Order: sequence, then C-alpha cells, then structure tokens
Amino acid sequence: MPDAGNAAPGGGAPDGKAALVAALAADLAAETASLAPLLTGLSDAGWLAPTPAAGWTIRDQVTHLAFFNDVTALALQDPAGFAARRDELLALGDRFPDVIAERFRHLAGPDARRWFTTSCTRLASACRAAGPAARLPWFGPDFSVPAAITGRIMETWAHGEDITAATGTARPLTARLRHVAEIGIRARRFSFASRGLPVPPEPVYVELAAPDGSTWTWGAADAVNRVTGDALDFCLVVTQRRNVADTGLRVAGDGATAWIAIAQAFAGRPTDPPPPGSQPGDGSRP
Repeated sequence: MPDAGNAAPGGGAPDGKAALVAALAADLAAETASLAPLLTGLSDAGWLAPTPAAGWTIRDQVTHLAFFNDVTALALQDPAGFAARRDELLALGDRFPDVIAERFRHLAGPDARRWFTTSCTRLASACRAAGPAARLPWFGPDFSVPAAITGRIMETWAHGEDITAATGTARPLTARLRHVAEIGIRARRFSFASRGLPVPPEPVYVELAAPDGSTWTWGAADAVNRVTGDALDFCLVVTQRRNVADTGLRVAGDGATAWIAIAQAFAGRPTDPPPPGSQPGDGSRP
C-alpha cells in the first residue's frame, strides 16, 4: 500500500508537478523492470518459494504489487468504484493483504508476472491522464498523484527485497532508494501516532551514503537526534525488512532511537520490525 507519509519530494508549480509525475512514473517503471531478471524463467516451484514475509511466496509478493497498482489506478479513474473496493477490503480486517494473496494463488507464475508489468503501465497512464493536481481517495487521507507513485516505488522496492531474499540474488542499488528514504522520514510522525504514542518534539537529522557515493541529508545538521549510515540500511529498516541492530546505522539521541525502533514507511496497522538476527546483512549487495 502507498506510503504513510502522504507526500513525495519535489513539486511546485503545475508544470513542475507534471514533470515530477513523469519522472516518478519513469522511476516506477524502472523499479518494476529491475525485478524482471529475477522473475523471468522461474520454475513452477520457484514461484512457490517462501519469502521473508511469513506465509507468502514469490507469487504472493508479485500479485500483491499488481493488485495495489490496479487499486491505485482505480482510485484515480473511478473514485466511487474505489470506495466500494476499499470498503470491501477493510471489512476483511487487518488480515486483508493475506486474503488478497489467497485470492490469486490460482495464477500461474508467468501470468502473475504479466499482470504485474501491465498494472504498472496502466497506473502510469492513469496518473498522466489524471493530471498532476489530482487528489486520490485512499484507505486514509486523500493524497496527491506524486505521492501515489512514490508510494508504489517504495512498495515495489520493498517487496522486491523480499523476492531477492527468496531467490538468493540481488539487484544493483540506484538513486531510486532516495524515494524510499524520503517516505521513511516523512512517515516518522505516523510511526508513533499509529501506535498511540506521542511524537518526540526534537528534530532528527538523517545523513545517508547514497549508492553513487554522494550524501543525502534531511534536517538540521546540528540536531542532537541523528541517524547516519548507508542508504540501503536505512531503507531496509524503515520498510521493516531489517532490524536496526543488524545494520551499520548509527543512531544518537532518545528521540531518534525511539523512532528507528518502530519506523514504518508503509501505511496500515502498526507492525514490528523483524527480530535481531532474523534477517542479517550479508554484505553481498552490489
């Protein structure tokens, strides 16, 4: 599901937003395409390989992404139709992602892959047709077209990490990680609020080493609360694919420590990161 932060980097005047939508749509297409080498040629047994998400196979990961690409497009094209779909899903309770996965377990792997690819194309077309100023209804507050696409990039990357873990392969790291990091940072308040916890008032400074050797920063450099380290580690933590104890992130200050322990970039009910040692980093990423 799209991001909890309800925002995407950039923006500005309408022309700037149109350019932003186009750039984000291109990044979503590239993130989707990055999974093709992992999925093409999988055997029937390969599609049923377990992933780090309990009870989910590679096929479940792919159909989840395709389904929510289509639901996002529906929210843009038919808000009333989306509202009906949303009510149906919410009526299933917290388990509804698992119910959705179960509904599509009849699909053969190649059919799931084709659905995933075409759903990305449909979503990009829907975003361009809607215009950059459009607002989408969602499972929480409405949000913008750039936020919708950024959320899909984050989800595609995060579930892609589950697929890489299941296949024992890896994808090259790219600047698209910045979208994931941005959502994780913007969702800091959500991470506390969704658990009924007060948000620490102190600002947090985040400094990350980007894949190209540059440095990405957010916040005031003199902040006492700080999170610094590798962008991949940070993105794995905020998408709850890795426990912070199994990364090289450096965390200082009570507010930053409290946040990073529960950081959650994705919307929905609050969930906990994996226990320490359950998904250790192996240094194999290119």
